[in-house]
Amino acid sequence: MEILELKAEKRSTIGKGPARSLRRDGKVPAVLYGSDIEPVSLSIQAKEIEVLLKNAKFNQQLINIDMGDGVLKPTMIKEIQLRPVKGDFLHIDFYEVNMGRKIRVRVPVVLKGKSIGVEMGGLLQIIRRELEVLCYPGEIPEAIEIDVTDLNIGNSVHVNDIHLEGDMEIPADVNFTVVTMLAPKKESVATEDEGIEAEAVAGEAAAE
Repeated sequence: MEILELKAEKRSTIGKGPARSLRRDGKVPAVLYGSDIEPVSLSIQAKEIEVLLKNAKFNQQLINIDMGDGVLKPTMIKEIQLRPVKGDFLHIDFYEVNMGRKIRVRVPVVLKGKSIGVEMGGLLQIIRRELEVLCYPGEIPEAIEIDVTDLNIGNSVHVNDIHLEGDMEIPADVNFTVVTMLAPKKESVATEDEGIEAEAVAGEAAAE
């Protein structure tokens, strides 16, 4: 997977006043933290954040932060605070990840193929649009593809039916349904004969 890069500067001043000054200068206050490091206060150009988010392919995008010391910190965005109405950046939290340690991430589900059930009038329903995956940060998939070509009416795909490539797993305690094929709704439409019979019965009742 592609790892994006972002330049940042360390900052020693914290608080609302310095943060407002940064925003006036087109910068965004941020913090980098992790389980093995002390929090580091940062400032980042707002335009660089905008470009990065446009290039990010999914929520758990890996980002190498360059603080100018020759060391790249592999991180993920933990939280972005935006100003109400205007939508400009207020603050960003980055979390440093250990590339040699598996993490839990949520990955979108993508269906491929035209299923038999849909051709027969069935309704394809996605029960889980995201799945939690346990994997190394460098192996996070952009999506989990499920081939529904052979899915017929009444059939379902459960989490245990999904096989991931590489050293990845779905840590599910219950074999829950991810995708299911529902039967078409039956519409009660009166036939022409039924309509004629109903009119005849109504006529007889009126004559009596």
